[in-house]
Amino acid sequence: MTNSTGGAGTAVGWSAAGGSVAAPESYFAQFLDTLDLTPIGEDAFAGRHPAQVGPRTFGGQIMSQAIVAAGRTTELPLHVKHTHFIRGGQVDADLEYHVTRLRDTRNTANRQVSVQQGGEVVALVLLGYQTDARNPLEHGDPMPQVSEPETLPSIYDLFGGYEDTIRQFVDAPHPMDMRYTNDPAWVMKSKGGSLDFNRVWIKTDGDLPDDQVLHDAALAYASDTTILDSIITRHGLSWGFDRIMAATLNQSIWFHRRVRFDEFNLYATHSPVAAGGRGTAHGQFFSRGGELIASVTQEGVLKYFPAKARS
Repeated sequence: MTNSTGGAGTAVGWSAAGGSVAAPESYFAQFLDTLDLTPIGEDAFAGRHPAQVGPRTFGGQIMSQAIVAAGRTTELPLHVKHTHFIRGGQVDADLEYHVTRLRDTRNTANRQVSVQQGGEVVALVLLGYQTDARNPLEHGDPMPQVSEPETLPSIYDLFGGYEDTIRQFVDAPHPMDMRYTNDPAWVMKSKGGSLDFNRVWIKTDGDLPDDQVLHDAALAYASDTTILDSIITRHGLSWGFDRIMAATLNQSIWFHRRVRFDEFNLYATHSPVAAGGRGTAHGQFFSRGGELIASVTQEGVLKYFPAKARS
């Protein structure tokens, strides 16, 4: 429930202006630790925060932990997740994930996860599970033509020279290896450009265990990192440069195929509409081989406060 790449945390060291920011090795380990939920009752689990946090719990963390909690109550594959964020999570206390088994059949299951903290509901998550079936009616959008991830700069390279402007992102934990195929918002802003889409290769910054639940959880975490960017870059704006407040209201993910998220997947996003103080963005995850793996829709509160003209 935050904007773009997450909330601010402990400062990260960087090189001289124009150089690249150093990547702490502990971020991925911290991320894995947050997915190791502690049972606290029947179908109830506690989820920890990472060592480096922002002012509120990152929405991607809530979604990833909810997927793990629900996934521990069924062996069927996840095919859809809907999340409604109700209030911001406090980062100085664990979150509780209470799973309700709504339905179980041989091939389908439905779960509701109530994410709670201090006796209040932080988020509600509905998840659907279904075994895959053979169907001659299969198709998928083609993957956009982009450069290979190994040829692109890392997120830390892209931070170089912008450390003071986008400090909240430099200071945030980065458990994902992210390779933008286009200029990120802050670079685009410095060039005076705009763009109505965003495309970035993403994978975990380390190997995941051979557990599909964890790969689904990692995709959910990553889905909340860049999806709102295409709303502001369409208007030539950027986090850091411009006074923008963003918070996720709700998000849905449809898992079309099994994903390995310790391998690069392309996250292609665009925003069809912004109105009423809210913005909506759609996203698609493509495998390295070009298959459409998952689809995302996210709505957020988005407020922009233009700088007052000097007289």
